[in-house]
Amino acid sequence: MSSARKTALVVAPGRGTYGKGELGSIARLHGTRFAELIANFDAQRRDRGQPTVTELDGADRFSVATHMRGDVAAPLIYTATALDWLSIDRGKYDVVAVAGNSMGWYSALALGGAVSIADGFRISNAMGLNSQTHGPGGQILLQVVDEDWRPVPGLRDALFALVDAIAARPAHALALSIDLAGMLVFAGDEAGLAALLAEAPPTPGRDPLRLAGHGPFHTPLMFGSADKARAELPPVLFSAPSIPLVDGRGHVWHRFSSDPAAVRDYTFGHQILAPYDFALSVQVAVKEFAPDVIILPGPGDTLGGAIAQSLIGITWQGIRGKGDFMARQAADPILLSMGRTEQRALVTG
Repeated sequence: MSSARKTALVVAPGRGTYGKGELGSIARLHGTRFAELIANFDAQRRDRGQPTVTELDGADRFSVATHMRGDVAAPLIYTATALDWLSIDRGKYDVVAVAGNSMGWYSALALGGAVSIADGFRISNAMGLNSQTHGPGGQILLQVVDEDWRPVPGLRDALFALVDAIAARPAHALALSIDLAGMLVFAGDEAGLAALLAEAPPTPGRDPLRLAGHGPFHTPLMFGSADKARAELPPVLFSAPSIPLVDGRGHVWHRFSSDPAAVRDYTFGHQILAPYDFALSVQVAVKEFAPDVIILPGPGDTLGGAIAQSLIGITWQGIRGKGDFMARQAADPILLSMGRTEQRALVTG
């Protein structure tokens, strides 16, 4: 029976994935089966004087001002991801590695067994609050691929050159925050962001977008967040992973050979203060572990494009552009997004 199982890479989503369409999804998809775990998460929130996951997911309407805030978005996203993870049919899928995007790294720690599911919530919840502890600034998203998801010649290099030039100016902070393959997220202070918006070369598909409610994540401006994390979240929470983890540098944390203290140091150091190379993490994971499929847990499925673009970047299994990817999805799906009803059914059995 086990020989029929497909190998899978699981990729945990980050901020911006629990939106209007996801409101109520935790109760709808998981309320019965995982009531006890949801109650644990609710109790953790209640103990800190915060509205519970159940209350937030059960709100009458989605509020950008409330639901997109770090201390609300993080626990909702973690809950949806963790419960989707527990819903994967292990008779059909053998998970060979786990990765995550940005905040999704905290989910990946729990999925990969480096922390418990309950402690993963504790970390995500704390970091959602800590993520608001930073210098002034935020993030801007820019697209660097054409409509077939192929790189626009020279655009990426031009953007990095511009960002370096802006960062060199007095009283300007600007740096790469997240590499999403087809999109780049830059973060900085208000002066740096304003300069980037004013001077960015034309980009395809969409205008540069300032991300609502986001701080200058993955830059040294987040030192306050890193300091709080180290003070609040003790080493005892961490152990070696039970499934290999691929981090935001493309480094693989293997079973048995990973030092829990080093995992924690990365999580509350480099992961907060330096760029998160999501594209590289996916590329390393597929090359190292050669999964049959990539499973994207909820909430939502907005990370699907970045995963596909990461595969296109290395021509994985002959996929050279959006057309190739869509044809592959129609014939023999390589990416299974649990936020899509028909693909979810393939994953949960």
